[in-house]
Amino acid sequence: MPRKVVQGPIRDKEKTKLKLLGAVGKILRTKGYSGLKVSKIAAVAGFDKKLIYEYFGSTDKLIDEYIKSQDYWSQIAAGNVEEEITDGGQELSKIALVNQFENLKKNKELQKIILWELSENKPILRKLADEREEMGDLMFKNITDPYFGEEKAKKFRAIMALLISGAYYLNIHTATNGSNFCGLDMKSEEGRAEIENALKEIVDFAYQS
Repeated sequence: MPRKVVQGPIRDKEKTKLKLLGAVGKILRTKGYSGLKVSKIAAVAGFDKKLIYEYFGSTDKLIDEYIKSQDYWSQIAAGNVEEEITDGGQELSKIALVNQFENLKKNKELQKIILWELSENKPILRKLADEREEMGDLMFKNITDPYFGEEKAKKFRAIMALLISGAYYLNIHTATNGSNFCGLDMKSEEGRAEIENALKEIVDFAYQS
């Protein structure tokens, strides 16, 4: 019986790319963004650094691909909404916000990326922010804006901006400086449930007002 061939140029390339992307995450998690140097990434992955240029074109493009793979809103916008939306995006908004809140808690690398965005002005991070805005704008224009109308749509966008940024801050604050915020324990299920309920109630209020 012929032996099954499991290796090959395409399979090897994909495995190598995954290891290089994984090395970016490991360095980001343990050393922070200052450790993302081409030699360090290659060493952690166990490959020659020339493969970074061969498979990604540059270190920045490798890091860019990794960041996009971790960014919650980029993944949400890139996905397809299979069910027909008949409520102007009310339930979708609530689900997206709660999932973002929990996703960021679990994803330590994404926490580092958000901190990196806030602390350094770099083209790679500006590009990510711009692309995130473009994809988010498509979701607003196609789903919530038509439901609310021009003036109310702006108010809903403002509410979402506050909710999204608040979810970012609560998770990062909890991970770095302490678990309590406004008397709620952000490391407890009860405390986080209060935040999740508040997120949903505010969205409901926006749709009812």
